[in-house]
Amino acid sequence: MSNTKPVAFVAGALAAKVGNGGHAWSRISLVLGLQRLGFDVVYVEQLPSAGPAERAYFDRVCVQFGIDGCLLLGAPTRDLVERAETASLLLNIGGHLTVEPLKRSPRRRVYLDDDPGYTQLWTQARVVGARLQGHDMYFTFGQNIGGRDCTLPTGGLEWHRLRPPVLLDEWPFVHGALDRFTTVASWRGAYGRVEWGGRLLGQKAHEFRRFVDVPELVDHPFEIALAIDEADHADADLLKRHGWQLVDPRGVAATPDDFRRYVQGSGAEFSVAQGIYVETASGWFSDRTTRYLASGKPAVVQDTGFARHVPTGEGLIAFSTLDEAVAGAEAIARDYSSHAQAARALAEQQFGSDKVLGRMLDEVGV
Repeated sequence: MSNTKPVAFVAGALAAKVGNGGHAWSRISLVLGLQRLGFDVVYVEQLPSAGPAERAYFDRVCVQFGIDGCLLLGAPTRDLVERAETASLLLNIGGHLTVEPLKRSPRRRVYLDDDPGYTQLWTQARVVGARLQGHDMYFTFGQNIGGRDCTLPTGGLEWHRLRPPVLLDEWPFVHGALDRFTTVASWRGAYGRVEWGGRLLGQKAHEFRRFVDVPELVDHPFEIALAIDEADHADADLLKRHGWQLVDPRGVAATPDDFRRYVQGSGAEFSVAQGIYVETASGWFSDRTTRYLASGKPAVVQDTGFARHVPTGEGLIAFSTLDEAVAGAEAIARDYSSHAQAARALAEQQFGSDKVLGRMLDEVGV
């Protein structure tokens, strides 16, 4: 009997996101999660324009976490193509891998949509069609896509639900106190606003403005490790006037270790979501929030429709209005210890990588 492990290829951006420790964890979780389920995993990133900083970052992360990584600067080597030909699975995040010898070779090819809303609307506008082609199954972090209450088009595809997985052993419970609510965020994100149904769908900036009063209504500090451009200084000033403490994510969350220290050194999370996730009722849930929960840090986060699928009220509180946001933060403060324990239990029950990826593999037939 052969003891050879099945091979999986995971493709996505890592070097392209230098200085974003939270983004790195989203890729690390998928690679190590599949390793824990018995796969020999190859991580591939296409980045022909990678410079010294990007290459060094990619290598550091791969070495630290024992990842067999390949930063593809040009055509793939024959050895890499041969490994792809033996692969049982390709998990192609956002259709990142487009090199045909690698993309077409694995037995089962899975597209993972980690930006629900953008993917479907760009597909409708015929912007990303080529990246979607050539896959056997399509999974999304948008839990409601294809459902009657979600306004997003499906593009004629069957979208399977996937929750963002968290590595429970890499994110242990950390005892602490509710010193402050925190989150890590980008004010406008990588993409602009998208038009759909005659209106422009919002970014995270628009949602933070809706809830800017929260720190003045709750007797605890609120802090954002916020990437915000100098051109948005008026918004930064607005946040500060309403009691938000702003820190530079490049100083506190640039590497996977920095990001983990920041999350686990926090008391709880408070965050809004991208307007496009909220306004389309996509059911998106943040992989960042799963790491707060696993660390025993309760979360008060804006509902995108995920509350139809994930238990809320203990450890995780969803809000849609200012009153609900304030009440959620106050509930965490009143019984912090119980909410902290519930947060960890919820991560184990709903987001543990073994369960989440195991279900995906069952659906895919690998």
